[in-house]
Parts: sequence; C-alpha cells; structure tokens
Amino acid sequence: MKILVIEDEPAVVSFIRRGMMEAGHDVLVAMDGDTGFQMAQAEAIDVIVLDVMLPAMNGVDLCRKLREKKVDTPVIMLTALGMTENIVAGLNNGADDYLVKPFKFAELLARIAAVSRRNKAVPVANHVLKIADIALDTRSKTVSRQDIKIDLTATEYKLLEFLMQQEGRVLSRAELLEHVWGVNFDMNTNVVDVYINYLRKKIDKNYPDKLIHTVVGMGYVLRDDKNA
Repeated sequence: MKILVIEDEPAVVSFIRRGMMEAGHDVLVAMDGDTGFQMAQAEAIDVIVLDVMLPAMNGVDLCRKLREKKVDTPVIMLTALGMTENIVAGLNNGADDYLVKPFKFAELLARIAAVSRRNKAVPVANHVLKIADIALDTRSKTVSRQDIKIDLTATEYKLLEFLMQQEGRVLSRAELLEHVWGVNFDMNTNVVDVYINYLRKKIDKNYPDKLIHTVVGMGYVLRDDKNA
C-alpha cells in the first residue's frame, strides 16, 4: 500500500517510515498541513496517517477539507492529547480511526489494515443507496428523505451508510464499533447508542415510518417495515 504520513515530529516520521518500509509499504511524508493537504489530493493514496497538531493547518481541519473535496481515502488520526473531545472532533470531521501517542507500531499496522478492509468491504454498484424514501449518495456524501436534504456529521454519515448497506440485518454494537469507529475502539463505550439516537432525530423523528429499529439484547437494524 501507499501510505501518506502527515507529521511534523522527525522522530515519529522516522519511526513510522522505517516500520512501513520493512512491512513492504510505500511511504510519502509531509511535514506540515498545507503540504499534506496538497499531496493527499495529488497522489493515489491508500491510507493517510495524520497528526492532529501540525503547522500551517491542523489535522482536524485538514481532514474536514479533504472530505469537503470528496477525498475518501481512509484517515488514521494521531494525537498526543488523548482527550475525548479531540478524538470526537477528528471522527466527526471524517477520520476513520485514531491512535494516541505513544503507540506500538504493530497496533498502527493493524489499524491501517482494518481501515483498508472497511474501505473496500462493501462495493456499491450503484452509487446511490435507496431504502423506502431515504437516499444516500456515496459519491457526493449526501443524504435525503422525501427529497429533503438531511445534514449529517461524518460519523453519522458512516453509520447510516453501513446500516443501509446491511439493510435488514441486525448489527451488534461490537460490529458497528468495528466498521464505523475502528477495530480497537473502547468496547465499553456507549458511543453507538448515542449516534443511533442522533441519527433517529435526523432521519426518523419527523416521519411516520421509522427505519432504524432496536432489537433488544442484539443491536440495531435498518429496515422498511412498511414493505416487509
């Protein structure tokens, strides 16, 4: 794989580059946010490893701008902060996973493999997913119900997309955590329930036909009961 590392600490860059090359990956490096932003658009990149604290443009803003440009390359955020609000900010602005410094290189490799699998897991022949009166466009990253646009955060969008791709299948919290938040996300968190609630408020609350259903003791499922 071709990995773009956007990181301004020379020691961290050297550590990641050496390990990636030993693992057989090609590595590109940008030492500031502006350069990384340009390289992420100009190169065919498989995974971006992105530090939060960068000169010129911070990692959260960089990730958000990439998603606004419709660059869907998987992004793993690196943060020395370890604070929930920084992690949430990264995920809500389009990051696929995160690691808190210091980290073991084997864990970074596992995260890269996981986000790469998720990115390729469900090929969509038609770029528009439709269930009942809701439509999700995987190219423009937009969602509408009854032709009314619904604004979602990046994480809300990823959760809805996975639910729609798995229409009618009950998904456990663990499975949703793995596919939406990352393979090693804290399994004791209630983040799935929180984001399901966010989604319900946006796509179900004002409509008589509810699409997101709770299966007690098992998880959640998106289905159109009206046409079941």
